[in-house]
Amino acid sequence: MKVDFKKYSDGLVPAIIQDFKTQKVLMLGFMNEEALKKTMSEGKVTFYSRSKQRLWTKGEESGNHLMVKEILSDCDDDTILIKAQPLGPVCHTGADTCWSERNHSEDFLFYLEEIINLRRQTAPENSYVSSLFAKGLNKIAQKVGEEAVELVIEAKDNNENLFLGEAADLLFHFLILLNVKGYNLQDVIGVLKERHSK
Repeated sequence: MKVDFKKYSDGLVPAIIQDFKTQKVLMLGFMNEEALKKTMSEGKVTFYSRSKQRLWTKGEESGNHLMVKEILSDCDDDTILIKAQPLGPVCHTGADTCWSERNHSEDFLFYLEEIINLRRQTAPENSYVSSLFAKGLNKIAQKVGEEAVELVIEAKDNNENLFLGEAADLLFHFLILLNVKGYNLQDVIGVLKERHSK
């Protein structure tokens, strides 16, 4: 990979950060040659902060690092694309991306997956999700079974609110089960797409 840092008078090239799983654009920063070298050697995205006038590793204070999966340069060698795994919210607002619409209406399930994963990593007190992870796979699987049975029971009646509430409970606990098994929605979608193509 070749990057032409001399193309810009300040020696800083734009670095676009993209979630390697969801392909969502997370943020934009700037890198000089030293920042890129540190990023490549340590595996954590490091920018050159124009406001601080120094190298700045994303998450150095919050712990919300961006773990590098792939680094690419564009056709003119003057812009960097980094595919990374975010370890927590990326934006200073607490959102998962700096281009978040705040309500996550279009991709809410993927956003919810990220929150579940964050709860698993940070294990905050008084978190229902964290308490489930602490109980282990068997308890989580049992909970999914219980929610499935409750959904079936509500399906036999005509109470829309109760039915949708149980459907939401089942989907939520299913996402937790996927996480503890090391999978995510994209994995399930991939299976469905493969079946659909046959």
